[in-house]
Amino acid sequence: MISLVRTDSENKDFRALVKQLDAFLAVTDGDDHDFYNQYNKLDLIKHVVLIYVDNEPLACGAIKQYDTTTMEIKRMFTSEKARGKGLASQILKALEIWAKELSFNRCILETGIRQVEAVHLYKKNNYKIIENYGQYSGLEESICFEKRI
Repeated sequence: MISLVRTDSENKDFRALVKQLDAFLAVTDGDDHDFYNQYNKLDLIKHVVLIYVDNEPLACGAIKQYDTTTMEIKRMFTSEKARGKGLASQILKALEIWAKELSFNRCILETGIRQVEAVHLYKKNNYKIIENYGQYSGLEESICFEKRI
């Protein structure tokens, strides 16, 4: 049984999944990990979606206000054993719905060019590549996306 839960960054299951995400990114980002990690603090995240399969937390994602019309997608992760089952797309859709309910009309995000599966996920879910924004401007290892919701 699959269930989606809205919560916040204090949720222990979210924090456990983020620990797995950070370990994964430390390997794939290599020397760039510390730079990116500084922008992934959990204390500013108030909107988190978790997916449980048979009561086990297997995927997560979050949104954080970027400006008055835009939410930024953060901390997207699917446990290795649950990949390829469409959970990340379900998380994205749930985050987009929540952002719209909160009166935002756009979602943006950054991922690394080495995150091939993530890039594919965002393109598959109709996110369009945009110029790198904010702290990611000018970074060749980053790729940014947006979607009007």
